[in-house]
Amino acid sequence: MTLYKYVLLFLIGQMPNLLFGQGTTLPFGNEAYHIIDRLAIKTGEKTPFFNSLQPFRRGDLTSFAIHLDTLAENLSSKDKVDLNYIFLDNNEWLSQSELATTIAGKRESLYRKVYVDSTQTFYTIKETPQEATIQSSRYVKRENPVLKYFYKTPANLFQIDDKYFHLRLNPILDISYGKDANVNDPILFNRRGVEVRAGIDDRVYFYSNILETQARFPEYVRQKIISDKAVPGAGFYKNYKSSIFNVRQGHDYLLSQGYLAFNVSPHIGVQFGHGQNFIGNGYRSLFLSDFSNNYFYLKLNTRVWKLHYQNIFAELNAESILDNPGNTLLDKKYLAAHYLTYRPIPTLRLGIYEAVVYHRSNQFELQYLNPIILYRTVEQGLDSPDNAFIGLDFSWDILKRFQIYSQLMLDEFLFSELLVERRGWWANKYGIQLGIKYIDALGIDHLDIQAEFNTVRPYTYQHRDSSSNYSHTAQPLAHPLGANFKEFLVRVRYPILDRLLLKGRIVLAEFGEDKDGVNYGGNLIKSYNNRFSVYGNETGQGVMAKTLLLGVDLSYQLHHNTFIDLSYFYRNKDSEDDKLDRVDNYFQGGIRMNIGRRNLDF
Repeated sequence: MTLYKYVLLFLIGQMPNLLFGQGTTLPFGNEAYHIIDRLAIKTGEKTPFFNSLQPFRRGDLTSFAIHLDTLAENLSSKDKVDLNYIFLDNNEWLSQSELATTIAGKRESLYRKVYVDSTQTFYTIKETPQEATIQSSRYVKRENPVLKYFYKTPANLFQIDDKYFHLRLNPILDISYGKDANVNDPILFNRRGVEVRAGIDDRVYFYSNILETQARFPEYVRQKIISDKAVPGAGFYKNYKSSIFNVRQGHDYLLSQGYLAFNVSPHIGVQFGHGQNFIGNGYRSLFLSDFSNNYFYLKLNTRVWKLHYQNIFAELNAESILDNPGNTLLDKKYLAAHYLTYRPIPTLRLGIYEAVVYHRSNQFELQYLNPIILYRTVEQGLDSPDNAFIGLDFSWDILKRFQIYSQLMLDEFLFSELLVERRGWWANKYGIQLGIKYIDALGIDHLDIQAEFNTVRPYTYQHRDSSSNYSHTAQPLAHPLGANFKEFLVRVRYPILDRLLLKGRIVLAEFGEDKDGVNYGGNLIKSYNNRFSVYGNETGQGVMAKTLLLGVDLSYQLHHNTFIDLSYFYRNKDSEDDKLDRVDNYFQGGIRMNIGRRNLDF
């Protein structure tokens, strides 16, 4: 056989590993994020995705879980329970084959051509991925579905597995009630909704959810809502009262996400929709987090060799919706961001981030659509007033016990002022994150600890054009504290039993607040033209405040993704201005289905 035939046969043999579908993504707050992160650290195995780019695709996640399931000698019984959770939760992606995953996801093509040498002929074998899924030993079916059609599997209220189409439909519920002794109104959270995800031909995917919420937040959150005129993570709201729950100062709001995803090529995926993104390995992100409201975006993912390159083009709100006069179009601004991450070895990841936020009278700057150019060069070429950022990050898994990670966000700086004269120049604007994760701490299986330090200089993320700051609907796009702060946090996670999970967190923060209309650099919405001083700026300037936050969460899983929750929360704010001191202290209990916890830790 000639050389070209050997090469052709090799390429044909590799085609099943190249032609896969992108798949839907995993909602933030799902337990699988921590599960897969700890197992990647523990095993040292190369993940088919980059952990710093979230949300993860379900196909990627499941493919890696299947691979890990073959490493029986390296996994504990609790690890097996964790993997089973992933298999139940993502059963549309199960397959008996152990397949590699590209940017396109996990699927083999519906038709695979196999070269048969004896006849010099190509034969086509028709394949049905959904049938392969159902035949998987990891695919669990219930013996007695509800009314024959509902909950055929533990994780899904309703599902369809056709040869070329799959669908999952699930309810969302999150009801909790608590009482702070210092406040008359209770702490109430009442979310109801529905989510649907589906795929067609293993090439096109869509996801949608809708949530109706009535809430009475803790007093420190309520004060922030009054200040920002926006609910964290939701934006617009209406006032809410309830005689049944004795709520007089609540909030009512509607929230929805939805996107369409498809494949340009086996290694290039496109996602177009409304939602959130997160870049980083920490509890916080100094690049892009899920703290702000959902936004409209176009996202491109390119994954080849040891690289993953992501582009995000987004439309943001320049102000709070409640600041906008009635019956007028809300003023817009835009974000163009790209992030390139490189993995030289399976356990080390290096990344570079660049973003620009700008305001163009509701018009996108077309030059920022170039997906591979440096935005700073475009900005300078336009002689524009745009707000540009650049960031560097890394994560390194070591000793199959630890992950160290870091982010450096640069807004503006002058080398001589930063490292030579050091006079506290206002435009030395940057943020630093340092963190470590320790799994199976002290030799205790599944005792996982994370410690993280974050600091951001005054005026970072601000801009002279107050419409071009790094925010959306009056909320930070990165860290919830904005800028002008230092923060240290510790998180602990331990499953006491297979169904009983204990989580704890401590957050210590120091930050400077504005007073008498003076901009000390913490509020991103303000223009830095109104800054406090040119020199002598330091982190925490203004009205210094310190907060101690303690949270303990206990969750018991009644049924797959259905939890009984008990929580204790304590927050103590000690300000130089005694009028701003505040203590929040309450217990809370509730039930939650198909949605993760949302902790407002700021």
